[in-house]
This record gives sequence, structure tokens and C-alpha cells, in this order.
Amino acid sequence: MAQGTVQVTHTGTSRWRRRTGEYASLAAALEAAADGDVLTVAPGTYRENLVLQRAVTLRGPEGSPGSVRIAPVDGVPLTVRASAVVQDLHVEGQDAAAPAVLVEEGTPELRDVRVVTRSAAGIEVRGSARPTVRRCAVDNPAGIGIAVLDGAGGVFEECEVVAAGQAGVAVRGGAHPRLERCRVHHTSGSGLSATGENSALEAVGCEIYEVRGSGVQITGRATAHLTDCDVHRTTADGVTLDTDAVLTLADCRIHDIPENAVDLRSRSVLTLTRTTVRQFGRNGLSVWDPGTRVDANQCEIFDSTGDYPAVWVSDGATAVLDSCRVHDVPDALFVLDRGSRADVVDTDLSQVRNTAVSVSDGATAQLDDCRIRDAATGAWFRDHGSGGTLSNCTVDGTQTGVIVTKGADPTVERCTIDSPAEAGVYVSAGGRGSFLNCRVTGSGGYGFHVIDGSRTTLRKCRTERCARGGYEFADSGADAASGANPLVEDCTSDESAGLRAPAAPETAVQTTGHSPGLLGALPGQRTEPEPPRPAAEPEQPARSSKDVLGELDALVGLESVKREVRALTDMIEVGRRRQQAGLKAASVKRHLVFTGSPGTGKTTVARLYGEILASLGVLEKGHLVEVSRVDLVGEHIGSTAIRTQEAFEKARGGVLFIDEAYALSPEDAGRDFGKEAIDTLVKLMEDHRDAVVVIVAGYTAEMERFLSVNPGVASRFSRTITFSDYGPEDLLRIVEQQAEEHEYRLAPGAAEGLRKYFTVLPKGPAFGNGRTARQTFEAMVERHASRVAQFLEPSTDDLTLLYAEDLPEVL
Repeated sequence: MAQGTVQVTHTGTSRWRRRTGEYASLAAALEAAADGDVLTVAPGTYRENLVLQRAVTLRGPEGSPGSVRIAPVDGVPLTVRASAVVQDLHVEGQDAAAPAVLVEEGTPELRDVRVVTRSAAGIEVRGSARPTVRRCAVDNPAGIGIAVLDGAGGVFEECEVVAAGQAGVAVRGGAHPRLERCRVHHTSGSGLSATGENSALEAVGCEIYEVRGSGVQITGRATAHLTDCDVHRTTADGVTLDTDAVLTLADCRIHDIPENAVDLRSRSVLTLTRTTVRQFGRNGLSVWDPGTRVDANQCEIFDSTGDYPAVWVSDGATAVLDSCRVHDVPDALFVLDRGSRADVVDTDLSQVRNTAVSVSDGATAQLDDCRIRDAATGAWFRDHGSGGTLSNCTVDGTQTGVIVTKGADPTVERCTIDSPAEAGVYVSAGGRGSFLNCRVTGSGGYGFHVIDGSRTTLRKCRTERCARGGYEFADSGADAASGANPLVEDCTSDESAGLRAPAAPETAVQTTGHSPGLLGALPGQRTEPEPPRPAAEPEQPARSSKDVLGELDALVGLESVKREVRALTDMIEVGRRRQQAGLKAASVKRHLVFTGSPGTGKTTVARLYGEILASLGVLEKGHLVEVSRVDLVGEHIGSTAIRTQEAFEKARGGVLFIDEAYALSPEDAGRDFGKEAIDTLVKLMEDHRDAVVVIVAGYTAEMERFLSVNPGVASRFSRTITFSDYGPEDLLRIVEQQAEEHEYRLAPGAAEGLRKYFTVLPKGPAFGNGRTARQTFEAMVERHASRVAQFLEPSTDDLTLLYAEDLPEVL
């Protein structure tokens, strides 16, 4: 039933011959219309479900926008299956299971259409449809704003998603729309979302804001390209990439984000060009996992509102910053975990409240032609295996220019450190490092301060105007006999006292002859050549199962995990003894499933489990080989089997640990090669059942799905061990262990403050459990350093006690 009439202007065979007719309903008018006809709808409300199957024009009256309402009681109000034109209509839907506007075929054009609905989707485009949608608005607080699915495309120009109960714009199933000058806001899901292989989203000049979730979310091998776009005022991360996603941001602006401005993981790749990131509560760039990579060129990251590093690179990820600026942040760049890497070229790091560059846990950072200004610490290489290179860099206005501790071994060459308040270079606790052609000027303390017998190399370095002296080497004591002293060659200083060489047996100190002048001579130290380092660490003697179980028991928390491993170990040990006694032994499947959140110790327990089995004679070596989907799955048929076999061979005699194993069987698998990896793995486990122990690991829900859809895999595993999240007490114990290891103590009240902090800390998807505890400790150490640096003569307690006030704020 309709209110009003529909006038149809029929096109004739000749251009000058036209005829018109009036119809009482839209259905009747559509039935009478032919390709090219124009249907002008009189004002009113039409309770009809329209289906356009011809190339007609359907429009409201001119000069009266919104006067025509298409509002059936259920179903799809408007379906387009032809290259029609729809203009100046108001569409209302009520069916939660259907879209308000459905475009299924052709290349139609929708202009000035307003969709106000409570439907599954406001506008849904699918299949072979390629519409052009101009100046349309969608208000759908119950579902998706605009959905483009199943290989569809189309161009959306100057459109607006006023509200959405889910994603503002959702792209999946290989669809590939383009958005131009669109606005998406007030959504209860992601602003823009693209997921699935071959899905692609292009956006130019768009704005995404007031989003209850991530502003832009690209996952599951989808790709997206955003140019000149704004993303701001979200409740979650500004931009999220996961699982082989690819995103390019050019000339974009991401700001006013309470969480990470950009978070990417699981082999995702991000390219940023001339993009600004500001006013973020956590990391500006957060980059995780092996194979994940971000390339930033001519970008600016600044004005952090939280207490987190601006750029965070961990778990084997890679970040490249070229010609960028990072400023007004707590910390500029943190790189941690073995395999993680940051390459920074021609970049400014300034106005950094704590550390400009921090490298730890075996990570690597390479800085070339960079400028570090106004930071508490310029660069800190923290521990064994951590290193990299600083080349042609300037460090100006810091408390300490470069710190090297606990076995870290960077190379610093042709760098200038100007006006440090405390020391230009400080090496302690067995730190190493090579400093070549470096210069320290205007230090408030020493130029180079090397203590604890650190085996640092200084060659052709120069100090000028250092208040306490150019070079200071603390007595290495008992280590002197082993040659654990700095190696100093051809270094000079303007101080008349010259270099106070470290004590070392039978060391010849030669003074180069110079005529007195403005720059006095510096004695050059000559030592015996340093013995070459061994190519590899000597193999450690195998530990007994009792020793390994002792290390397992020493881990924080994980009580149920420890019981499971002990029970399994006891079964294997008793079975071995029964066999030795000539008795039948129960068959024990040694393959395991580990489920739980990241940072709960799954990899550590897998390593210990391998050692235990080796000590019991079940495995030959007991070593751990850790892989993920990217290591097993190839790009073409046949390559996956080869990769999987190679990984299995590397693990022969030990444990093959497959992290995020569920990624081998994605929900939208299609022609995914992950199944080939699973099939190959199952056969290898059967053919070589005694050679390798396989452990698959991942989030609990995802691993349950993985095992349920792969019965062949599930049958190969004896049991599932669940790693529960750490509670506040466990996290406190981890911080206490970290403090003891790094020679800090918790002051009275600090432990209770930590309990409260871990209790109220949000436990979202990015929560890292043990890693979060370690980050909290590092944040406390940084804040402690900022506080104690103001003391003229700090006591031992001042230097070691961490107070509750050193805790970062909970955002």
C-alpha cells in the first residue's frame, strides 16, 4: 500500500517521443518500466519491498529531499540487481537478519539516499556488483553501516555512516571497495574493517572518529590503502593489523587514541609515509611477532599522553624509521626480544622524558645519521645478546649519552655526545661495546666511565671539557688477571692529567709525543691482543631430570602446569623402569597441547619438557625448535610440505613447538595451504613417533576450535595443558625477581602498590602477563632514575629502593 503515486516517464525509440503514466504503487510502476525509464515517486511512505531488475532511474521529487520513505514492515526494503539509478530516497528497514539496501548485480548509482534502519547492514554490496554511491548516509545502530562482501566492489563518494551497532564499513570475502571523502563515526565496532584473503579496502580523504573499538582493523591477509585520512577518538587502538594483514598509510593523521595508535602483529606489514601519530595513551607504534614489519618514512610520532614507549618492537618483529621525528614522549624506541630489530635512519628523537633508545633481551638496533636530543638516556643497551650499531649520530643534552650493561655489545662509531649531565658513555655490569672515532664534549661527569671490569673497546675517541675527567676505568679487581679490562687505542683528551689506565698485568703504556698545546697529550694504552672469542658457547653438560624439574618448580605460578608435567614425567619414568624390568609399560603419548594467553610461560615450559625427556633418555637431544605458520606454510602447492619436513628435521631428537598453531587452520580457510602443513605433520608424527615431540600452542578458544576441526591432529596428542593468566601475586613475584636480578629493592609499601596496580590493570587482548610484569619493572626503574637523578649525592638506598610512586599510571 502506498501513499501517493509514481509517475513513469517512458523513453521511446526516438529521442523526441516520450510518454508518461501514473501508477498507484511502486511495484506496478516497476513492472511497467523498461530500461532507461525514469520513475518519479510522489512524497509519501511506501510499505513495499522494492526490487530493481532493470536499468531504470528511481527518484524522489526534486527540491523535496527525504519526502519519499521506503519502509516495509520486514525483509529488504530496496534490492538492486541492475545498473539502475536511485536518487533522493529515504529507506527504512526493521529486519535484523537482512540489509536495508542490497546491491547484488550491475553498476548502479545511488545518490543522496538516506538509510535509517535497525538492520543487519545499512547498505550491503555483494557478488559482481560495482555500484557508485554518492552523498549517501547510513544510520544503523543495530548492525553494520556499509558491508561489501563476496568479491564485490564499488566507489563510495562523500558518504557518511552516522551510527553503526557493529563496524562502520566492513569488507570481507575478497571484496574491494574504494571510499572517497567519506565520514564514519559513532560506531560500536571498528570504523573500517577488512578481513580475509584478497579483501582490499582503499580510502582517500576519509575521517573515522568516535569509534567504540579500533578505528581501522585489517586482519586475515586483507590489504588496505589509506591516503589523507584522519583516525581519532577511538576507545581501543587507532589502527589494528593482525594475521598477515597489509596496510599502507600515506599523509594520514592518527590522534586522540587512548590505547596504541597503531598495533600490528602476526606477520602483518605496515607502510607509513608522511603520517602523523599523536596523543596516544600507550604505544604510537606497537609491533609484535616474527615476520611483522613496519616501514615509516617522513613520519612524526609525538605528544604521548601515557607512560609507554612511542615505538615498541618485540617478539622478533622489525621496524624501519627513515627521516622521522619522535618527540615529547616518555620513551622513544624500545626494541626487545631476540630476533627483534629496528633500523633508524636520519631521524630525530627529542624531548624524551626517559630513554630515547632501549635495546634488551637479545634485540638489535641500527641507528644511522640520527639525532638524539633532550633525553634522560640517549641509548641503553641493556643485557646479553643485545646490540646493534650507532653510526654518525649526535646525542645532545642527555643525562647519560650511551649506557651499556650486562653483556650487551653494541658498536658506536663516529658519534658525538655533547653536554651530558652525568657521563657521555657509561659501561657497567659486564657490558662490552666498541666505540670508534667517538667524541664526548662538555660532560658534567666523565666522558667515558667504564667500571666492573667491562671489556669495552675504545679506539680513536676524543673527550673535551669533561668536568670529572675524560676517561675513568674502575679497578677490575680479580678480573684483571683474566684480561677483563677495556682496550684503549689512540684515544685523546684535552685534560692535562691524561688517561688513567685500568690496572692490568704486564700492560705497556706508551705516551705519544706531542708539543704542549691547547689540547694536551693523552697516553695511549696498549694491551696484548684480545684472544679470539670461541665460535660458539661450549656445550653445557646435560642436566638431570631432578635439576630441570627444580627449575620448573622455581617458575612463578603455573601450579596446575607443574602438576601436569610432573605427572607426565612420572608416567614416562615408571614406564622406562618397567621396560628395564621386563614388564609391559603403558603407552604414553608425549605430544602436548598448550593453551593460554601470551606471556604465561608456554615456551619456557616446552623447553624444560624437552630437557626432561632428554634426561630420561626418551629424546636424543631435548632441544627446542620454535616455529609458527610463516615457517611451515609456503606460497604454492608442494612448498608447504617441504617447509614442514625441514622444520621437523631440525627438531629431530627434540621438541617441535608450533606457536599459534590454530593459524594453520583459519576459519575462512578456502584454498589455504595450512591444511597441507597439518597433513604433512600428522604423517611425520606417525612415521617418526619416537624421534620428535610436537607441542602445539595458542589461545584457549582458538586451540579448541583447531582441534575440533582437525580430528587427525587431535588424536595425536595425549593431553591439553592450560596455562592460566597470572594473578596479582604472581605478577608481583615476577617484579620482585626482576628487582633482585638487577640489584634493586622494593621499599615498604611498594609491594602493596604493585598488588593494587596489577589488580586494576586492564586485562585486554594486548595484556602480556609475564611481559607486563617486566614492562612494569622497567617503567619503575625509568621513573626511579628520573627521580634520583635530581639528588646531588644519592645514598645506596636512594639508588636501589623502588617506591610505589615509581609505578606508572593505570590508563
